[in-house]
Amino acid sequence: MNILMTISLNIIVILLYVAANFYVAKRVCQAIQLPLENVNRKLFYGVMFFLALILVFKFLLMFVSVNSGAKQVVNWIASYWMGLFVYLLLAFVVTDLIALVARGVGVLPMTRSIRNHISLFAMLAAVFICCGGIFNANQLEHVTYTVKTVNNPIAKEVNMVLISDLHLGAVDSEKRLKKAVQKINGLAPDIVCIAGDIFDSDYYAIPNPERASRLLQDIQSKYGVYACLGNHDAGNSFEEMEAFLERSNVKCLKDEAVVIDSQFILAGRLDSNPIGKAGDYQRKDISDILKDVDKSLPVVVMDHNPANIGEYQKDVDLILCGHTHHGQIWPGNLITDAINAVAYGHYQKDTKSPHVIVTSGAGIWGMPLRLGSFCEVVSVKLESK
Repeated sequence: MNILMTISLNIIVILLYVAANFYVAKRVCQAIQLPLENVNRKLFYGVMFFLALILVFKFLLMFVSVNSGAKQVVNWIASYWMGLFVYLLLAFVVTDLIALVARGVGVLPMTRSIRNHISLFAMLAAVFICCGGIFNANQLEHVTYTVKTVNNPIAKEVNMVLISDLHLGAVDSEKRLKKAVQKINGLAPDIVCIAGDIFDSDYYAIPNPERASRLLQDIQSKYGVYACLGNHDAGNSFEEMEAFLERSNVKCLKDEAVVIDSQFILAGRLDSNPIGKAGDYQRKDISDILKDVDKSLPVVVMDHNPANIGEYQKDVDLILCGHTHHGQIWPGNLITDAINAVAYGHYQKDTKSPHVIVTSGAGIWGMPLRLGSFCEVVSVKLESK
């Protein structure tokens, strides 16, 4: 039954994808008929078909463990097209609904010329919005939170820096990483925590892994750089990911806990829903991870997905998460806010519950756009209660 449901869902997704592409192609064709009356329709639909396929190839190539120029080109074209496609679809749907209502109440006759003008307006609006999203995705903000321990006092204030969702291998990921490292070093952190999704599901998607490794090695921190795994930190190239982190001086905690300078416990969780296999590791119960730690020290946990915060009780002081990207693009932030207790920022259920900080991430996934959210580096000042 589960197999049949999976097959049925896949068929539905494919049909919806085909329908959406046909709808967008038809509206774009209407739009360009105004400035280009003699457009070659066969050539146009051929280009649109190619773009629809290349987006599929982008995801299929995640399972091909090879670093090649062709793979990078496919990733670049597909990523930008993904962003434009999403906003073309939204713009056409919204303008078509408005036109339908206007036609229904008799204020707008739907002639061919008016229909084409509406399509052109929607297309230009989508392009303008995407340009703004591309610009915004290349900015990097700094956000600060002050958190007091819930249980035990800490000997002195700890200046933690949190980043997540670097998605190395995504478009311009190394450029964003360089900005993030510069920002981190300017904050003089005691410790740097990377809350998962360091990779973009495929180690071999990184154009220059050695350059990315050197950038991570350049992070200056008193106690070092620690990370947990995210859902994209898995798959066929997981062994290469592990080796990359080791040579980059990033200590990856896989359901492990360490003592930092006799001041606090730092634990890193395995992701609860990895995309592919993350080696032979299995996610444990948090009580098993913390059973042998010094109960007099505050506990900080890195867990990529904030959907897991219900697993933690009063024995944890602070949970550091990423994953949501705060939706990355509007209206995605409305969706992440609706399905998570906290999709972004600081949250504490009550005074005896752990503090939770969810970052929108220092990178992007898929489309190189941000609208309604921003890339960020987070400072967390951990103080005594």
